[in-house]
Amino acid sequence: MSPLPDAAARLLILRHAPLAQPGLAGRRDVAADCSDRATLAWARTALAVAGTHWSSPALRCRQTCAALELDPEWHPALWEQDFGTWEQPGAAIPDLGPLPPEELARQRPPGGESFLDMAARVQPLLARAQGTVAVVAHAGTVRAALALAVGPAALSFSVAPLSLTILSRSPAGWAVEAVNRVAPQAAP
Repeated sequence: MSPLPDAAARLLILRHAPLAQPGLAGRRDVAADCSDRATLAWARTALAVAGTHWSSPALRCRQTCAALELDPEWHPALWEQDFGTWEQPGAAIPDLGPLPPEELARQRPPGGESFLDMAARVQPLLARAQGTVAVVAHAGTVRAALALAVGPAALSFSVAPLSLTILSRSPAGWAVEAVNRVAPQAAP
């Protein structure tokens, strides 16, 4: 039985560790660089309050979960957006020019999926969350979650590797508690 949509929930969404090789990964199964032990310790502490752990099955997320000592439920719905032919080692999203968020959200790369396509895959899983759920996933997944509260404007948020985004759901709907929260820097 599915929970009622107005059941209280809190999502602690951590973007995976940085890519071992920079570039646009999308649906390519690439490795993460999990060498930043201090930031991983901060993230482990931040996620410790969660009663449930979910993750994308992507290699970079599996490696991040292992470094965090998490044993999550693996959910293919949490995979990053499929950028189709744009996904090449070392590639970046091409400049699409000035597009309003609603139009950008509909933009579908050749052979890939639009942000709206990805959100339609991610959001039903997130809507099933009950209690506090920690999620290890991708920048696109974080933005899809943010879109529950702010719509396509979620595409304007920066999402750094190993950053934490927090959303909560009440009977009034989804609210954003924090976006792109990163570990405090150690004093020199």
